Amino acid sequence: MQISPADAAPRSVDFTSAAFLIVAFLTGIAGALQTPTLSLFLTNEVHVRPAMVGFFFTGSAVIGIVVSQFLAGRSDRKGSRKNLIVFCCLLGVLACVLFAWNRNYFILLFIGVFLSSFGSTANPQMFALAREHADQTGREAVMFSSILRAQVSLAWVIGPPLAYALAMGFGFTVMYLSAAVAFIVCGVMVWLFLPAMRKEPRLASGVVEAPRTNRRDALLLFTICTLMWGTNSLYIINMPLFIIEELHLPEKLAGVMMGTAAGLEIPTMLIAGYYARRFGKRFLMRIAVVGGLLFYIGMLTVHTPALLLAFQLLNAIYIGILAGIGMLYFQDLMPGQAGAATTLYTNTTRVGWIIAGSMAGVVAEIWSYHAVFWIALVMVLLAAVCLARIKDV
Repeated sequence: MQISPADAAPRSVDFTSAAFLIVAFLTGIAGALQTPTLSLFLTNEVHVRPAMVGFFFTGSAVIGIVVSQFLAGRSDRKGSRKNLIVFCCLLGVLACVLFAWNRNYFILLFIGVFLSSFGSTANPQMFALAREHADQTGREAVMFSSILRAQVSLAWVIGPPLAYALAMGFGFTVMYLSAAVAFIVCGVMVWLFLPAMRKEPRLASGVVEAPRTNRRDALLLFTICTLMWGTNSLYIINMPLFIIEELHLPEKLAGVMMGTAAGLEIPTMLIAGYYARRFGKRFLMRIAVVGGLLFYIGMLTVHTPALLLAFQLLNAIYIGILAGIGMLYFQDLMPGQAGAATTLYTNTTRVGWIIAGSMAGVVAEIWSYHAVFWIALVMVLLAAVCLARIKDV
């Protein structure tokens, strides 16, 4: 029996979509194995003070912005986004190998972070390729992107507890080599199964184009997402040390808390993606901010394991909506600029890391790890003020 092209096309599209889901999961795992334990790695393995831990996150974010902005401009103008993702995965492998065996702070900061910045850029480039694929095949972009985001969250359900188990049970070398394996498998999947979708070279100035429309609202959204991701970065940097050093609770609780939040983010993202068209992205972002305010009030007042885990529901609402809707908000404000919009959104996380890294270590060293959550609460309030002025799309 002969299969017609019309019958074969949907299967091909579904197979490609499945490949996107696997790649999203693998890029998430690679990050989830490294980021949650980085502050502990720097404290216990590299033996640096809290201020130097914060400076490392700041330097990492600055280098990451430079690398990702360069790659975003190139990916939107010419060449194959698929090949770029494979290249980023290979450099991510090299970064993991360096972190596995090197314990020199400045080598890790300048060489390791440079390489890992390419590795982390594989994720936003994959989302940009997914948006182009969805537009070309007529898929609903909001739900498709939300499902991909849910895959990243699923990786963060598994990744942090696994990272702590590997680091505490077998050492950081095994943990980083596990992340390298994730990058290798991801690169192979991208090379074999994702579409190339080449672009014709065209003249362009600058590294990344500025928004052609809605510039004021794009700037407001950049500020909002930066503040929101900044609070999350403060939480990731500070929470493991707060749990262990100040509350004297088990180390594994930090990984369980991150995994619990990530697990609850999955239904949050899917629900937000489903209702985005009905209620609008601005309304959902406002719900996220309310969840963030309640969460950081809880972190300032609640110090028992059961309640800390329960409050992860609010954290999931806060970050789940931001992760699922924020990028789409940028893409809607910047039509025809998928790579620039996606990378601009991704760089809000990196600027958030700059802010968090600059403050977390210094505040913790001068006052306490507990005091860092007051900074986070103020940042969420500032995000709420900006959100009151942005237009809906």
